[in-house]
Amino acid sequence: MKQNLTYRDAGVDIDSGNALIDRIKPLATATRREGVLGGLGGFGSLFELPVGKYRQPVLVSGTDGVGTKLRFAIEMDTLDGLGTDLVAMCVNDIAVTGAEALFFLDYYATSSLDVDSAARVVAGIAEGCKLAGCALSGGETAEMPGIYQPGDFDIAGFAVGIVEKSAIIDGQSIKAGDQLIGLASSGVHSNGFSLINRILADTKATATTSNSTLPAGMAERLLKPTRIYTRSINALVAKINVKGMAHITGGGLPENLPRTLPKGVSATVDTSKWQRSEEFHWIRDSGNVEITEMYRVFNCGIGMVVVVSPDDVEETIKILQANGEDARLIGDIKQNSEQLPDNADAVSTAAQVNFLQLENF
Repeated sequence: MKQNLTYRDAGVDIDSGNALIDRIKPLATATRREGVLGGLGGFGSLFELPVGKYRQPVLVSGTDGVGTKLRFAIEMDTLDGLGTDLVAMCVNDIAVTGAEALFFLDYYATSSLDVDSAARVVAGIAEGCKLAGCALSGGETAEMPGIYQPGDFDIAGFAVGIVEKSAIIDGQSIKAGDQLIGLASSGVHSNGFSLINRILADTKATATTSNSTLPAGMAERLLKPTRIYTRSINALVAKINVKGMAHITGGGLPENLPRTLPKGVSATVDTSKWQRSEEFHWIRDSGNVEITEMYRVFNCGIGMVVVVSPDDVEETIKILQANGEDARLIGDIKQNSEQLPDNADAVSTAAQVNFLQLENF
């Protein structure tokens, strides 16, 4: 007689999935906030909008992953911060519109579910949600043998926020003379790890829990979770007329600042206003990476940029510092000497960003 096959024989363990849900329910419960209806286990996540606070509420959504930082973290068996990275990459994106983050959902896909590893990742997601002030209201776990290699997994996230329509920050009021306030990053965040992994391969450096030839503490620096700016930004926009914001992710300052700039202006950034931390110097030196490439790939120490009028600079920095940010004036907005053509795509025009003292990395 033929063997009676089960789903487990095919590489999918339903019992492990149920065990993971039991493990993460308390984590999700700890992130509950006003508006959450129900709990984990339903077919859909329910959230009641705080419409009484808004005249014209607009929902803002964002989705992202953590890229090839996963490979580095898996090799180092340092999974706990990945969930915080995931939340940060999504909620920081929606924060630049002036939105308050409401809830978050995650997607965890793997070859074969390791409940302990998955629980560590979800614990980081829950921590990120608490830092962002949003609820972990649902998610999905998928076992896909044959798609992922044994021991590998991937994570993605989805955040939803809310903002008053008249208060949406879109950068259109930015003009010459406005000032750039930079908020320090916690490190490389979650971008550029394909280059970092290539440097490790080319230099034959090892980065595992049992054998690391990196400088002391470097692996920990590289894996430090992405900073979550939402509470600081929400506190700022409640008091200051913020004209524009940019989350500095892949593409660095040259690619992300233009996403908030209107046509006809450019940003001038003085790189002498902040110091690049040790991990950026290690990347540059170990990979022989040109400085211009460093700024195109990495945040190089600035994770968020806020644009305000000159009269609001002092109060902006004061509010951000009071909320735990290392904030400083890093540049200004100038009239663009060369007007962009009417059909130019300002979103991707890196020529809108000029650097001063770029060589002083």
